Amino acid sequence: MTTVMPTQFPTERTEFRLEGPAGSLECLSDNPDKSIALPATAVLCHPHPLHGGTMHNKVVTIMDRALRESGVRTLRLNFRGVGESAGAYDDGFGETDDLLTAVDWVRRVRPDDALLLAGFSFGSYVCLRAAHTLRLNQLILIAPPVERYEFAELKAPDCPWMVIQGDEDDVVSVDAVINWAGKIEPPPRLEVMKEAGHFFHRRLLDLRGLIKNGAREHLPKLPAA
Repeated sequence: MTTVMPTQFPTERTEFRLEGPAGSLECLSDNPDKSIALPATAVLCHPHPLHGGTMHNKVVTIMDRALRESGVRTLRLNFRGVGESAGAYDDGFGETDDLLTAVDWVRRVRPDDALLLAGFSFGSYVCLRAAHTLRLNQLILIAPPVERYEFAELKAPDCPWMVIQGDEDDVVSVDAVINWAGKIEPPPRLEVMKEAGHFFHRRLLDLRGLIKNGAREHLPKLPAA
């Protein structure tokens, strides 16, 4: 692992550490193919740290793949207490600070890029907690646990946003997500995936396509040749 914080966004897939509020944060950056690269970077957040959630989770990995195939640079991080990241679980509060640390680094090394946040399950809660404090171009939430955390008290982001929810999720209630999303202004684009559980087993490629289709409309365009 590269232990020195990069002063530029790495041109190849790179593991490194950022200095966060609770100590070092384990990070992984990656890039789209040069032929489709856009001036855009996404920071991706993983599911619950106390239930095995890491930046290598399959849903997080498919988010990463979908966005890179859309021309977006990606940065994943392990929240405090996960993997090689220092600190201990903090119920979403400290994890929001971890996310803001990662965003601050992206802003320094790619100051002119469009900024996206994307989170799965607990990671979606962290993303939404941070979203109203940032100048975002797009927000993507997957399986947001709206009954487990105070989603109703969080502000809607001032940017286009999308919520993806499986209709056979046994962790997050699809009805609760639909009800929550229906009360928000401005409303998110809500996509309910048929026959999909919480971890989208056997539906990951469909999830990849849904992310790509949803994100495409709000991404910067390739410069004219």
